[in-house]
Amino acid sequence: MLRKIFKKYLPSHESIQQSRFVKFFGTLLYHHNLWHLHRRSVAGGVAAGLFAGLVPGSNPVQFFFATLFSVIFKVNLPIAVFTTLYSNPFTIVPLYIAAYFLGSWATGSKISSMDDLPPLELHLLDKHLSEWAPVLTDYLATLGKPLIVGLFLLASLLSVTGYFAVRMFWRYYVIHTWHKRAKRKRHSNNNP
Repeated sequence: MLRKIFKKYLPSHESIQQSRFVKFFGTLLYHHNLWHLHRRSVAGGVAAGLFAGLVPGSNPVQFFFATLFSVIFKVNLPIAVFTTLYSNPFTIVPLYIAAYFLGSWATGSKISSMDDLPPLELHLLDKHLSEWAPVLTDYLATLGKPLIVGLFLLASLLSVTGYFAVRMFWRYYVIHTWHKRAKRKRHSNNNP
């Protein structure tokens, strides 16, 4: 199972408590659910990571929010941080477009197609990163309320869906494993 693979790479409680980084935060990161792999903790970690993955900003900002949500809700921290990586340079544009249309629908804005979006005047090859980053920020600010509402709604929707999907998959896997074990046991009892 994936649990054995993750458990192999997760740190032990002793190594966590002896880490200089963790000692900086005191006992905040000592709760056992932050590091253990069980159905509720992993499902919560996926939900926290899916929500934090749509927080505007780069990966360190999203990692921070995933850690914060993990500590608040006492869910698996490494899973939450890892899950934020679904929003990356390849997926962020479709996610933001989906969030914008979801926010437009929720706020009642009249956006029906991509043609209704404000034009983006961004010449990446002509400018240095430090010059076009403010242009991109201003463009996102013009999208305003529909984008912000859409990001919150999409993050919530992904978070709830991810939570229940992990719980259902975990339950299915456990039941499937029980059935396989019972079948093997019946088979070994019938063939001494």
